[in-house]
Amino acid sequence: MVSSPHMRTVDLIGKKRDGGEHTRREIEHLVNGYVDGSIPDYQISAWLMAVCLSGMSAAETGSLTRAMIESGSTMDLSGLAGPLVDKHSTGGVGDKVSLILAPVAAACGLQVPMMSGRALGHTGGTLDKLESIHGYSTKMEAPEFRRIIGECGYAMTGQSEDIVPADRLLYALRDVTATVESVPLITASIMSKKFAEGAELLVFDVKTGSGAFMKSLDDSRALADSLIETGRSLGRGVVTVITRMDEPLGHMVGNYLEVEESMLCLAGEALRPGYEPPADLMEVTTRLTAWMLVAGGIVSSIAEGESRCREVIAEGAAYESFRRNVAAQGGDPDRLEAQVGGRRAPCSRVITAPRAGILTGVDAYTIGTAGVGLGVGRDRTDDDVLADVGFELARKVGSTVERGDTLCTVYGETDKATEEAVEAIATALRIDDDGPQRLPLIVEERSAL
Repeated sequence: MVSSPHMRTVDLIGKKRDGGEHTRREIEHLVNGYVDGSIPDYQISAWLMAVCLSGMSAAETGSLTRAMIESGSTMDLSGLAGPLVDKHSTGGVGDKVSLILAPVAAACGLQVPMMSGRALGHTGGTLDKLESIHGYSTKMEAPEFRRIIGECGYAMTGQSEDIVPADRLLYALRDVTATVESVPLITASIMSKKFAEGAELLVFDVKTGSGAFMKSLDDSRALADSLIETGRSLGRGVVTVITRMDEPLGHMVGNYLEVEESMLCLAGEALRPGYEPPADLMEVTTRLTAWMLVAGGIVSSIAEGESRCREVIAEGAAYESFRRNVAAQGGDPDRLEAQVGGRRAPCSRVITAPRAGILTGVDAYTIGTAGVGLGVGRDRTDDDVLADVGFELARKVGSTVERGDTLCTVYGETDKATEEAVEAIATALRIDDDGPQRLPLIVEERSAL
């Protein structure tokens, strides 16, 4: 498809700026023109900002999603027995759930085709985390993707040049033009990838809170509704789970650091005697995986699904699934295991408690933006991310601390970057005399299977 020569892009920008509603042909013109190069970055940037400010109707969002799907090819997963179920997060800080969930779901009998993204704004990217594993490749064509799913139960890939190129281009542009926080743009980005990867059933982790793109619960609900409605229009069964993202999930934030924490959550004492997985991370992971098992018909209830998740972790089946996938996608699981606890960026600084009290705040957004400065994420589309930088949070919200206790260790490539991150992180940590109000991690759940 090509853009229409009879439409002026500037007129469409103005139309959306003024709150007008695009036709399907107008949206196809914008999407196809950006992909074929006839519409430049600066015009699409202006249009993205207009969408952020003026919004889109459900019909427009559906048209945008379809135009993005049709901009490239889709994965052919015929021949796989299924059920093919995937999970997607709308983005958080320390959110390594996919790294744990995929092998757990596979060990439970699902097949998981997972097409993930890179760091976006203050949030980390699953592909960047996976590629911190030496040799691990997320680039593959459909036959290899299908083969690895068949062998391992899951495969992790990114967008190739041919798979939803419109989303790949728009995703990178949104990241650097302050146009990430838009319900229709997020919906179209997510749903186009999920349709293209071949998943039949979808579970969405819609984050809400300071470290999410949707800061308010109302905005998170709007996104959840949009995902369900667009999924229904594309013939996909959808579950949305709204989860809280006010402090980072788990203890680690960073690309390799989150891989390490995921391995520890899967292997436990086999890798580190006495290790206890973070309760918040495992609560979110098991709930989302349980919904996948319900969607795929493996279990009949969430309680049964959560129990099954704990079983395959305790038995070691989930960790073996992880190791098989690492080997299948080019990594060396033995080398990866040998790095646990020792692989860190060269510069480190410890942040200690300035007073005794109770830790009442670990602001996810501040930590996420500080991570971008360290190299966990990107300021510009052409920035490289750094594998070994990040943060290790020693305490979670609600912990009692004494003056001088370690709260966080910062790992950076240079002294300057590390010190700048320390200054930022210090503002994210709050200590009070009284404990915080405890809010549930799982906020709301909705099934449209």
